[in-house]
Amino acid sequence: MSGAGRNRQRGGSKPTGGNDRNGSRGRGGSEAVYSGTGARSGLRSGAKPGFKAGAGGAIAKKIGDRPPQGGRKPGRPRDESFGKANRRGQVASPAGSKSGGGSASLIGMGRIKGEWMDIRLPDHLVGAPMAIIARHLPLPPKHLTKLMQTKGCILQGPNLRLHLFPRENRDFPSDWMELNILYEDEFTLIVNKPAGIEVHPSEKGQRKTLAHAVAAYYEMSGQDIRIRHVHRIDKDTTGPVLYAKNEFAHYQYDKAMREKTIERIYVALAEGYVEGNKGKIDKPIGQDRHHSTRRRVSDTGDPAVTHFEVVERFDDHTLVRLRLETGRTHQIRVHLSSINHPLAGDGLYGGKRGVISRQALHGERLIWSHPWTGEKQQISAPLPDDIAQSLNKLRHK
Repeated sequence: MSGAGRNRQRGGSKPTGGNDRNGSRGRGGSEAVYSGTGARSGLRSGAKPGFKAGAGGAIAKKIGDRPPQGGRKPGRPRDESFGKANRRGQVASPAGSKSGGGSASLIGMGRIKGEWMDIRLPDHLVGAPMAIIARHLPLPPKHLTKLMQTKGCILQGPNLRLHLFPRENRDFPSDWMELNILYEDEFTLIVNKPAGIEVHPSEKGQRKTLAHAVAAYYEMSGQDIRIRHVHRIDKDTTGPVLYAKNEFAHYQYDKAMREKTIERIYVALAEGYVEGNKGKIDKPIGQDRHHSTRRRVSDTGDPAVTHFEVVERFDDHTLVRLRLETGRTHQIRVHLSSINHPLAGDGLYGGKRGVISRQALHGERLIWSHPWTGEKQQISAPLPDDIAQSLNKLRHK
């Protein structure tokens, strides 16, 4: 698939009703900092107001949209469904980053022909040894060495051919189900995961996971590709899941996850009145030895940091936007529960199910860098129906 698609972004308008309560109490305008294993460590003044809610309950915030800086655009946004997806996702758009992965001399993407990428070298690299050319490629040394050893790197005069898109055996059987594809290009697939489905099997022989649905999509579209999820979200959490479509992209995305340059923005409906318009929860998270599936705040746990901003306040709930600095299992759920604001519907961590029957947590936005160009991209996923309906009920309560 060509990567020359247009980048578009759908905006939102201010909703009617309910917003007169947004940050209206006198305690707003401060920053809450929660750290250690206690409830909270105090408030700091001077925080900026929270964000506004978008139309129909969707949350809108623009992130420096601007077109790519010259050259071939790195991806084709997708807003189409495989099966009968309920809602369509917003398409990817640049998030305002320089191209070239931080290197001004990086060779641009070549033409993709089947399993190969054909690159016309710039004049100053024609005749140079591969060791010199490699410095201008985004390929990790280990991957480039593998390509050279398997005749997947062919240098002939001004032309360089790279075997980046080999046919592979799909490693999951196909299960046909609803699948909403938010974005796809030669390196990347992003799927909007619905509630009630796991990203991959949690036990031997398990079927009907998102991995099986992606395998079915690859089969239907004639793509012989392994299933490579880059990150996970909980079974009852909705939102974008990123997949790498080849070994090179997988390496780049794994590196980005380790370096925390892939950003995941969530929205959640928390119980009660959350102090401050913005804040940070810095509490280590470990496994609950009394419950195999639960996590808890623990002095001996792994470091975990969650940043939040208030979007909208209701009588007895608060809509918050969250950004993860770390990616611990159940991090948002554990952190909000630890400050006495569990997610609505999250029975595992103390939430009530009067407003919604599952945890009210949704991946609103995913921001990542193109594996080859380094250009920032972003994709947004609309609020699922159950969360949008819950917000409308609270606004008219």
